[in-house]
Amino acid sequence: MGVAEQGAGQRQERFERGMEVLTRVDGEGGQRVVDALADISPELAHQVVAWGFGDVYSRPELAPRDRQLVTLGMLTALGGCEPQLEVHINASLNVGLTPVEITEALLHSAVYCGFPRALNATFVAKKVFGERGLLPVTAN
Repeated sequence: MGVAEQGAGQRQERFERGMEVLTRVDGEGGQRVVDALADISPELAHQVVAWGFGDVYSRPELAPRDRQLVTLGMLTALGGCEPQLEVHINASLNVGLTPVEITEALLHSAVYCGFPRALNATFVAKKVFGERGLLPVTAN
């Protein structure tokens, strides 16, 4: 097998591993992102899947729920990432975070990134929770 074939094989393996992780975590939301990029930047979709999920997200050093907590904090801090927050709030629920834990994480983010970003993220969470029949959110 030549170098080009090995590279193509590794590229495909990373993508397949990434799709497995992406599907397990994000469900249909991840596939919608990949599909939305197909006619504009299939390479970006490939990198999101192969690198983001196949190489990084699949690492065993953090549990999926912990990775999602980190992701929620980062996307909230960045601001302007509401579509990605929607995907990752759904993913957070998929990997076992509760609505109470998610809203607590978003409340906590207000201390470090301000109320406007925490509010925007919380309203995204409200939308997701509403779609999934999880409102009102009440502490256990």
